[in-house]
Amino acid sequence: MTQQDWMKDAPHPIQSVLVANRGEIACRVLRACNEMGLESIAIRSDADYGALHTEVADSVVHLEGETLADTYLNIDAILAAARSSGADAIHPGYGFLSERAAFARAVQEAGLIWIGPPAEAIESMGDKVTARRRMMDAGVPVIPGQEIIDSDDEDRLIDALVAAATEVDYPLLLKASAGGGGKGMRAVHEPKYLQQEFLAARREAQTAFGDGTVYIERLLDGSRHIEVQILADLHGSTVHLFERECSIQRRHQKVVEEAPSPVLDESTRLAMGDAAVAAAAAVDYAGAGTVEFLLAPNGSFYFLEMNTRLQVEHPVTECITGVDLVEQQIRVASGLPLPFTQEDLTIRGHAIEVRIYAEDPSQGFLPATGPLAVFRPPEGPGIRLDTGVREGDVARIDFDPMLAKLIVHGSDRDHATRRMKSALSEFVILGATTNIGFLSDVIAHPAYRAGETDTGFIQRHYPKDWVAPAPSDVLLLIAAASEHLGIHRKSVGLTAVNDTGRTTPNDPFQRLDRRYP
Repeated sequence: MTQQDWMKDAPHPIQSVLVANRGEIACRVLRACNEMGLESIAIRSDADYGALHTEVADSVVHLEGETLADTYLNIDAILAAARSSGADAIHPGYGFLSERAAFARAVQEAGLIWIGPPAEAIESMGDKVTARRRMMDAGVPVIPGQEIIDSDDEDRLIDALVAAATEVDYPLLLKASAGGGGKGMRAVHEPKYLQQEFLAARREAQTAFGDGTVYIERLLDGSRHIEVQILADLHGSTVHLFERECSIQRRHQKVVEEAPSPVLDESTRLAMGDAAVAAAAAVDYAGAGTVEFLLAPNGSFYFLEMNTRLQVEHPVTECITGVDLVEQQIRVASGLPLPFTQEDLTIRGHAIEVRIYAEDPSQGFLPATGPLAVFRPPEGPGIRLDTGVREGDVARIDFDPMLAKLIVHGSDRDHATRRMKSALSEFVILGATTNIGFLSDVIAHPAYRAGETDTGFIQRHYPKDWVAPAPSDVLLLIAAASEHLGIHRKSVGLTAVNDTGRTTPNDPFQRLDRRYP
């Protein structure tokens, strides 16, 4: 279908889209625009000169400045880029300004089309305390919790904290109202740690989000993190596209996601989907969004938060439904109705996504750096790679350490798991230490294969830092050869032998004896 075919009936026709982001998600959205026959426009900072997303786009606008505040977080600079490039619309991707109501309003006030939900919905769901209130009013179940009445008087504030904690009961979770990603979040199991953890969470929230408001929720041990994808148009139609399970996390950040959940029965799936649609309706939502829930061991579920943007893990939903979520975001923004109803949507097979990070699981998942001297992703049926890098790029600390998302789709969960295990074994990255070996261990773990994937999975099965297998003599010879070719041992993830004789390899490097004999 050409652009003219699908756009001719749109109330707000879109001809060109500026993607206000970078990396993997920018590539994803820019490619969708190209497929839809729209002009695709990228932005870049100095640090992203020659980046992959700038090559995917039809045109690129350079943002002056050296910091994020000057570039990807600079609303005025992005609007100026849209004007200079002649863009009709702006897609924010995820992260950066994607959940800033002020950005959504500024885009619309500039006469551009915002490819996202209404600013009011972003505002309502962006503050977790406000979101809890709205959900309770809408009849959506929420986790037992208490707000903490703020006060300039520290003694009164601590008294309010203790009273709220006593009401909620231990164990409990302190959470930043304004943010996510694990920032401003602290688990408290005993009253004696409450005050220090509260003050630490408050400081972190203030630093990360400019808002130190913290509230308390019951900590549901053994729960699962399950989220429901929704789509809503501007004509009153809202559907859910089933669930994703995202329980395997480190530092409250997702590592492995899958769809559908391996434990939901059909009645719970329907009830959770209905609750997600009700949550969207409560804030007059439009576009793509995700309603996150915690599923307790007894089968009850509770609203956690709503992400008013495209999720990192959206590909697994696309795999099991056949719906291109980015295309639907653009169609909705143009004023077109959803082309399907709830009854049209079905689950087809099973999909799993893992996030490939430049990080060292043997060192507490610390971010790693280095040149991507070799970047050879797997290929084959049912394998998808979403990435913003390629061979020759450098893993840096300027941005998020995620290098790519590896997604597989199979006929059922066992098939998808076997396909993921095989795909990870074929993924070769040399130059920066990655978590590929750790992900392979997780996917092969008996508890994962059995679907026992609650939010304590990593802490329970990997209580200490993950240790990579020792390298073989053949690999040591390959490492020496790589050094001769100009690739430093450390840059390929194999450090020099230390005083104890221990080496730390990057797992994909260990497979070179098989793939490159």
